Amino acid sequence: MRTELVSEPGTPGRPNEDFASVGVPASGQGGSLVALDGVTPPRGETGCLHSVPWFTARLGGALTELTLSLPDVPLAEALSRALARTAGAHAATCDLSHPRTPQATVVLARWSAELVEYLILSDSALLIESPGGAVTAVLDDRLARLPRSALASDALVDATVRNKEGGFFTAAADASVARRAVTGVLPRGDVRALAALTDGATRWVETFREGDWADCVTLLRKEGPRALVERVRALERADTERVFLGRSKRHDDATVVYVEP
Repeated sequence: MRTELVSEPGTPGRPNEDFASVGVPASGQGGSLVALDGVTPPRGETGCLHSVPWFTARLGGALTELTLSLPDVPLAEALSRALARTAGAHAATCDLSHPRTPQATVVLARWSAELVEYLILSDSALLIESPGGAVTAVLDDRLARLPRSALASDALVDATVRNKEGGFFTAAADASVARRAVTGVLPRGDVRALAALTDGATRWVETFREGDWADCVTLLRKEGPRALVERVRALERADTERVFLGRSKRHDDATVVYVEP
């Protein structure tokens, strides 16, 4: 099994709000990957005493444990349990009903000798390469499908589309959101490689259009996740006129997990 992981903050010296892990059970059979992209809140009240990195570390740690220790529990149920556990860790001190309570996007994958399972919630990506080289991007595109008018302001997003029917969903305090995730199962023989990317890394394809998803997996296999993140950073620095970035932040936390199970 080959595994490579890189996670880099968007701004040096500022905490990385992403989380990533690859786990292998003591038996050495199978494994799982977790990639979370913490949602940076706008300035102002969040109702919580804790930071986004605190939340992603708690949730990511719980997911790493549960996806390995409970191999027969579906990934959506593992996410639900991890969210409930994380919420319980600060429910007594924080207002978890606040729309800006710490939250994150989620990518999970778990493999055994027979199956590969996956789960995606919000705008991170999971790339699945077949033995023949075809690449499928598994995406939760609900945020991308929203009209720009719905995203005009943070207050409007919170009031009308965040974690609401007809909008988009992130992993926050409500464990039931796990039912909203994109999930699937594939025969193990249909998968040669997996790559989980937060949106700071998917910029290579989605923002700068340097290649398609198959090109992205080829780059990861040949040069590794660090090379992809370095290329994204170079493109961001070169976009001085913000032709590609527009109103997006110059640099974002970027995480890539590449696995050949």
